[in-house]
Amino acid sequence: MEAPAETELLFEGPAGGADVVVLAHGAGAPMDSPFMNRVAQGLAKQGLRVARFEFPYMANRRRGGGRKAPDREPMLRRTWLDVILRLGGGGQVVIGGKSMGGRIASLVAGEAGARGLLCFGYPFHPPGEPARLRTSHLESLAVPTLIVQGTRDPFGAPEEVAGYRLSPGIRVHWIEGGDHSLKPKARSDRTEQQNLEEAIAAGAEFVRNLPPPSRRT
Repeated sequence: MEAPAETELLFEGPAGGADVVVLAHGAGAPMDSPFMNRVAQGLAKQGLRVARFEFPYMANRRRGGGRKAPDREPMLRRTWLDVILRLGGGGQVVIGGKSMGGRIASLVAGEAGARGLLCFGYPFHPPGEPARLRTSHLESLAVPTLIVQGTRDPFGAPEEVAGYRLSPGIRVHWIEGGDHSLKPKARSDRTEQQNLEEAIAAGAEFVRNLPPPSRRT
């Protein structure tokens, strides 16, 4: 199964920089959703080059094809690998994204040889179904990884994640009071903007501390 050859890429930040971050959207919202816009623009303001793309089902929705379920996993993975190759190969980029986008990135990160993996709101399990874990591949993942997770995320709370067998190369940065999109409760002493700023700062620091991109041969 082949992914579309001309997946649209949306860029932010300085061109030609050493640090390139590629982000994919979650299951229900496009690459230019408010969350994706704020994260991509925030990382770009930190001096990172950010690229975004859409999986075929979401791109088709944008063209007026109606709302459909996400593509099957083989197509999602193929699309990720196609985008990575177009941007110079895994050694050139940090990959990740929101929820499903980050999860699929985690499935191809090792195969692609990605510099790093940066996930916002990782779906460790479906809400209300803690036994349906999506973590088996994370036990042996060798790619340096940062997961930015809200402490109120129904896809994986601190007390649950603490019991998972995760690779020592995976670090979880907890955003206090944040839900799956890092939003706090309405009466919280923290604002959504504060949570997003903390998430962006953590992500940018993670990327800057990775080894430099591998040389093309």
